[in-house]
Amino acid sequence: MENNVFEQMAKRYDTEERMELAKVIVKEVRSELRNSKSKSLLDYGSGTGLVSLELSDLVASTLLVDSSEQMLEVAKAKISHNGIPNAEVLYSDFTQETPALKADIILMSLVLLHIPDTKKILQQLFNVLNDGGKLIIVDFDKNNKIDHPKVHNGFSHEELKKRLAEVGFKSIEMKTFHHGNHIFMKQDASMFIASSLK
Repeated sequence: MENNVFEQMAKRYDTEERMELAKVIVKEVRSELRNSKSKSLLDYGSGTGLVSLELSDLVASTLLVDSSEQMLEVAKAKISHNGIPNAEVLYSDFTQETPALKADIILMSLVLLHIPDTKKILQQLFNVLNDGGKLIIVDFDKNNKIDHPKVHNGFSHEELKKRLAEVGFKSIEMKTFHHGNHIFMKQDASMFIASSLK
């Protein structure tokens, strides 16, 4: 019985498209996490853990942080269902308050575009990172076909690098790694990965 409820909940959030996109992202992020066996990973805006739970074998611990309790319920069920010993969830919204957390690596995958104040959230994440820690952002490149009151239409590399530097990040590397059809508000779009050090 319990299994069915879990399946249904997961299905509601983990659509085919999301799962496909997550696979692409996981593959790209894995190479960023080489030699991180002793490190703690915080997935901010983790949703149901489609990305970070696939990466938990590369790090010492994984913390999934999200402001949706339902999504975290699904993530929790996945963690126990798959017996992932080093992952847990935390209900929190850093745009409201930053808990006293520390992490070696923060991953933010397709989340930044939903946060109106880009600089503020980057500042919060900078504060949560340990010195020498790494922020990995995966998001969409700027896309002028998209116009939505609640969502950034992607990010230009220049603009985002500038924001990251203003907050205090260094060694900022950024590259576009995937082009897909109808992946951003039903539009064709490309995704970038940016990694920055504190």
